[in-house]
Amino acid sequence: MYWQDEGYLLSKTNYDENSIIIEAFTLDHGKYTGIVYGGSSRKLKKNFQIGNKIFLNWKSKNENKMGYFNIELIKPISPLYFDDKKRSISLLSASTILKILLPERQINKIIYQSFEQFIEKIHVQNWIKYYILWELSLFKELGFEIKIPNDKDVKNKDKFNITINDKFFTVPNLILNRNVEKNSNHEIKEALLFNKNLMMENFILPNGLKFPISRNILEKYYNQQ
Repeated sequence: MYWQDEGYLLSKTNYDENSIIIEAFTLDHGKYTGIVYGGSSRKLKKNFQIGNKIFLNWKSKNENKMGYFNIELIKPISPLYFDDKKRSISLLSASTILKILLPERQINKIIYQSFEQFIEKIHVQNWIKYYILWELSLFKELGFEIKIPNDKDVKNKDKFNITINDKFFTVPNLILNRNVEKNSNHEIKEALLFNKNLMMENFILPNGLKFPISRNILEKYYNQQ
């Protein structure tokens, strides 16, 4: 078996002295796992930063077993934000969420394109709003969507509530009023916490998954000053 594709690096772990196992989210093959021989070498390891865009050659003698990757760097994303702790941790958080929630080897170009759109927006001033809305778009594609009412359907959109698993949640202002250009730390933290609850109730707890540490760190960066 052999294929080529583009994708984003979601995770890496040491395999032996010189090799690593990576997970990548690809455009035409979904999330795939494989071994990269020599991936921990001084020459190549700089390419394996979480969130980097890569070109992958995948080979395997058996389609149902773990294969082997040859990797070329398309675009270094992660190094651009090494000096920006919030953007850096958001990239790690998004990559880890995809690693945890996406099924193996299932193509989803909508999720791929939405992740790519978030990466393209990460440099703008109010980038954190795009991160929050990206999480919601991911939840929608995985089967859970928040239906926000039109102005004519509710008198006060600043107070809109939903119920999940018999639990009551208020939809944050940042999500209800998406046209606001700048949001306070309180509004950002409120929206991050809301999305966290959605993720926990719909994906993490029902499937016995572990909530990403990087996502908790991102939330803490927006504690009210």
